[in-house]
Amino acid sequence: MKSMRVKALRRVVHTIPSVADASNGYTVAALRLCENLIGLGVDVQLASIDKKGHRKMPDYVRLFPMSPGPRRLGVSAQMHQWLRKSAAAGETGLIHTHSLWQMPCVYPGWVSQWSWTPSVVSPHGTLAAAAFESGSRVKKPFWRFVQKPALDSATAFCATAQTELEDIRKHGFRQPIALLPIGVEVPQFERMQPKRRTALYLSRVHPIKQPDVLIRAWARLWRDFPEWDLRIVGPDYDNPGYIDEMKRLAGELGVERVSFDGELTGDDKLNAYRSADVYVLPTKTENFGITIAEALAAGTPVIVTTGAPWGKIVSHGAGWWIEQGVDPLVAAMRDAMKRTRPQLAEMGERGRRWMLDEYQWSSVTTRTLALYDWIISGMPRGDRPSWVNVLSSEEESPAAARARQSSQNRSAIVLRILRGESLDALSRELGVPTAKLAEWRDEGLAAMEARLKAGDTEQGT
Repeated sequence: MKSMRVKALRRVVHTIPSVADASNGYTVAALRLCENLIGLGVDVQLASIDKKGHRKMPDYVRLFPMSPGPRRLGVSAQMHQWLRKSAAAGETGLIHTHSLWQMPCVYPGWVSQWSWTPSVVSPHGTLAAAAFESGSRVKKPFWRFVQKPALDSATAFCATAQTELEDIRKHGFRQPIALLPIGVEVPQFERMQPKRRTALYLSRVHPIKQPDVLIRAWARLWRDFPEWDLRIVGPDYDNPGYIDEMKRLAGELGVERVSFDGELTGDDKLNAYRSADVYVLPTKTENFGITIAEALAAGTPVIVTTGAPWGKIVSHGAGWWIEQGVDPLVAAMRDAMKRTRPQLAEMGERGRRWMLDEYQWSSVTTRTLALYDWIISGMPRGDRPSWVNVLSSEEESPAAARARQSSQNRSAIVLRILRGESLDALSRELGVPTAKLAEWRDEGLAAMEARLKAGDTEQGT
C-alpha cells in the first residue's frame, strides 16, 4: 500500500445483527477481521444487538438493546441513534456492514445517505438466490422498501468469491466490488490418527447444507468400509429439531456407525478436523464456506459440492468438487475411503499450503485496509486495487461516482467557503450537512497551515 489514510480516521465502525452465535461463519469472520484491523493500529468498534447467548465480548464490541418491534428484524433505536450521532460528530470515518435482512444492516445505509460517511457492505451470501427463496412473506417488501434502498447508498461491496460478486451484480448494484475471501487461522501442522477412520461433516445441521444427502450416501457405503465412521458435528440452532429429523432418517435407513455430536468450538473443533481422514460438505449453496477453509487449513482433504465456490480444490489436488446429489457423493466418498491414510494426508498437506499462501488473515486484513484506503482517497481509477471490480464510467452508480469524486469536489467546495459563501446556502445547494461542510473547511485550513509550515521549514534549511 502506498499510504495508510485509514489509520488517520477517527474510527471504523463494523455492524452485524448478532455476535451471540460463536459457530456462525460470518460472525467469526467479522470478529476476526476487527481483531486483525486493531492489531494493525486501526481504531475499530463492532456494533451489534444484545441477544441471549452472548458470551463475554471483547472491548471493541458495543452491544445495543432491542427496541419494541419484530424481533427477527433486530430493531434498535439506540444503535441507530449512536451511528447517526457518531457520524454527525465526525467520530466515524467509515462503516462496514456484515450480512443483510435485519435493521443493523439497514441503519448504516441510512446514516451514509444522511452524512456522506462512506460505507462498505459484506453480504456474506445473503444476496444469493437461495437467501431470497427462504424466509417469511415480508421478505420481498422488506427488500424493496427497506433493505435495497439502504444498499443503494453503499460506497462499495465485498464479495468472498466470484459467485457472490455475480449475485451482487444481478441485483443491479453498480458500485465497486472487492473480491476478499474470509481469512482463516492456519494452525500448527499436527495430524491425529485414531484407530478408527472418519468422514467428518462439521457445519450447521440445516437443510441448505444437505446432511440428509450425506446420510443417504452413507447408507450405501458403510457396509463396504467397516473401518470407517461418519461423524456429524454442528448445531441446529436456526432450524430447531432438524438434528432429531436426521437421526430419524438414519434409523429409517438402518445405517450404523454414524454419530451426532452437537456444536464444537476452540481446540475441540480443531481436533475434530485433525482427526478426520476426509471432510464432507454436500451443501446446496455457499457464498464462501468457512468450514471448508478451516478443514483445509488443518490439513484435511475435502469433498464439497459445486454449490460452494471451491473449484480450485481440484487444481490444488486437495480434494473433490462434485455435482450435487447422492450418486456423485457416493462416488467421491468411495474414492476417498479406498485411499490410504498417507495418500489422503498428502492431499491435506497440499490444501494446507494453499491456505497459507492465499487465505491467512494477515493477507486478507492487508487487502481490506487497501480497500478502505482507496475509498477514503476518493476511489481514483488509477490507484484501484487489482482485485476490485468496477464498471465503466457510463455504468457507475451515483453513490460510487459521488464517492470517487468527493476528494476533488471537496477542494473546490472548501475554496468557496473560504471566499465567504454561506454554509447554509452551500448545504441547501449541495445536499451536504452544514456540520460536514464546517469539518471540510477546518480540514482544509489545517492542510494549508501544514503546507505553509513545511514551506517555512524548507526555506530555513
